[in-house]
Amino acid sequence: MPRGAISNVEKTSLLDHTFYMNTAIINEDKKIFTQLTTSRFLKYVGFNTTSDRHEEATPSTPGQWDLAKYLVEELKGLGLKDIELTDHCYVIARLPASPGKESIPAVGFLAHLDTSSEVSGENIKAQVIENYDGKPIILGAGLSLDPAADADLAAQKSKALIHTDGSTLLGGDDKAGIAAIMGAVEYLLKHPEISHGTVELIFTPDEETGKGLPEFPLATLKSKACFTLDGGPIGELEIECFNAWGANIKFTGKSMHLGTARGIMANAASMAASFAAMLPRSESPEATDAYYGYYCPLEIHGDIENAVLEVFIRDFDSKGAERRVAALDVFARAVESQFSGGKVSVQAKAQYFNMKEKINEKPEILEKLKTAFNNLGIEIHQKPIRGGTDGSRLTELGIPTPNIFTGGRNAHSRLEWVSIPEMAAACQLTAELIRLWGNN
Repeated sequence: MPRGAISNVEKTSLLDHTFYMNTAIINEDKKIFTQLTTSRFLKYVGFNTTSDRHEEATPSTPGQWDLAKYLVEELKGLGLKDIELTDHCYVIARLPASPGKESIPAVGFLAHLDTSSEVSGENIKAQVIENYDGKPIILGAGLSLDPAADADLAAQKSKALIHTDGSTLLGGDDKAGIAAIMGAVEYLLKHPEISHGTVELIFTPDEETGKGLPEFPLATLKSKACFTLDGGPIGELEIECFNAWGANIKFTGKSMHLGTARGIMANAASMAASFAAMLPRSESPEATDAYYGYYCPLEIHGDIENAVLEVFIRDFDSKGAERRVAALDVFARAVESQFSGGKVSVQAKAQYFNMKEKINEKPEILEKLKTAFNNLGIEIHQKPIRGGTDGSRLTELGIPTPNIFTGGRNAHSRLEWVSIPEMAAACQLTAELIRLWGNN
């Protein structure tokens, strides 16, 4: 046999070794991915990263800086060198390609730093259940998690989960996503035999405010596709979202002594209340599901002279969203006709758009993602996001970004909980997707 030639036996051995490398993530003990995510998650929820949609600056709150800086140091500790923390609190880091994989297009993974302002995120007391007994979980403040009313919770019997103590939200949205991404990075660094291309890690501020990535350094991004980890139950895959608009409706009244107000006063507070009552109750978040859109009055405040009503509009169909935006002006004129001398102005602004069309333009991205699900034996549940992610905006900017599950439930509430096995599965899926992306 010529010098340097490989025998059939040696060829078989090499093929077996390659197969092992390509299935290492699939066959890996799930306990490892649990260890890679759980302690991280519990650490991350200790940071108060509640955002503030009333604040124009990015980030809107200082606590987001604290978590961003912590992640930078954690990434350095893992050995990454290409790390940037921008002036507006975006963390962008790169896991370098394996030798020989430098020409593979980069792929990115996103999760957001902030938590919703709808419920406090300060001093979160996460409660860990190692082996859920399937019974109601009593929280503080008279709250409880009842498996009889929550099929997802009932399915967690004998499994591990994390919930709140009822005084705050938990922060699974989206610190479970951060933990899954960081855990996958550590796993790949510990398994250099699993080859991959360049991987970009992106952690963003103020996702919950609906700002849509202001000041995001898009030009520095190398990824041709990205994936957000910002979903719910295991198997959840989302490629379409709402078209989102936000509107500030301002009411200007006329003040007068209440005893002599007849025919003169226009009460701005009453005008705002009248406007809010015109929003169709059948087109509200609590009255709709699936593909039905809605109006949602978020906040109302003011006095006799001036009042403000903030409204969110959501619809999967762009024309439906535009119809609702136009209806706001109709309601405004109707209110003015009721309150002589009162004035109503509507300022509506687009926040993000449905990402479905642009993702469908690149079917290979979804095929790769579905292969990763199938390789791990995870059944896919494709559904629309009744909301949006930073991936929605990134897709609009030209980088298709589907959304993946993290194991979280009841986001934005004191009843929030996260399934530990499902968060670990999100971590494993991320690692497998990175492997697949680098081995076309």
